[in-house]
Amino acid sequence: MPQGAWWFGGWIINVQAESETVVGCTALSCHFGKVVAVDGISFEVRAGERFALLGPNGAGKSTTLQMLITMLRPTAGQAQVLGFDVTREAAAVRAAIGVVFQEPALDDRLSARENLEMHAALYRLPRRGRKMQIAEALEWASLSDAAKRPVSTFSGGMKRRLELSRALMHGPKVLFMDEPTQGLDPQGRQHLWERIESLKSAGLSTFMTTHYLQEAETCDRVGIIDHGKMIALGTPEELKRETLGDSGGTLEEVFLKLTGRALRDEEATPRARMLSFARKGGEHTR
Repeated sequence: MPQGAWWFGGWIINVQAESETVVGCTALSCHFGKVVAVDGISFEVRAGERFALLGPNGAGKSTTLQMLITMLRPTAGQAQVLGFDVTREAAAVRAAIGVVFQEPALDDRLSARENLEMHAALYRLPRRGRKMQIAEALEWASLSDAAKRPVSTFSGGMKRRLELSRALMHGPKVLFMDEPTQGLDPQGRQHLWERIESLKSAGLSTFMTTHYLQEAETCDRVGIIDHGKMIALGTPEELKRETLGDSGGTLEEVFLKLTGRALRDEEATPRARMLSFARKGGEHTR
């Protein structure tokens, strides 16, 4: 794929050469006191690639993503996104990426249009043409008719589509998604996944965590993390051959063979509880 730019619903997104590394980690670790959440993992994501990070509850996949998007500071090791160090050049990383969080990150007191207007202002999108960009984002998300409705009235699928279109508005070069289809019904998941598929066909680099292994089957490469360590890395076909001895199996079979069948119940961490409290407005929750 040559260097250049492509149009997507009115947005320009630069596309790097396929051989270029857009996300790179070397011995990346994250500790919370004595708890080792991520333990010296190394991997890369190439330009135009769709990469899925899988793992049981508490395996370290969301912590890895949070380090890459600069929400958590690595304890050790290095990570770069688009050539920017996630610790020393965090602002440059944030300006160049789009993020869809696991939990909704919309202001549900505002309308869909107002949420997009706020995003456009935060990313300092040019005022000229901003109205058209917002209209195109709403149309792409199939939300034009609901543009003036408060987000609090939206279904989970509508919120996810709005978050995805918002994450693309400023023309990111890499899109990070943490469990993007979690909690959606089959129709909502299918609708959202069709939009994610269109990003792949257009050449955008994507990094996602997911529990839906059928979705990971369509990714270019998959990493499986468990107890903070990367225990498998490759294309879905490579992982099936290496783990099952037959590329005709499924990623679910690979996953269960590598991580076991024991349940991984996970309590919310103090940090997660604090963030949830803040998102709800603390003691001032309406």
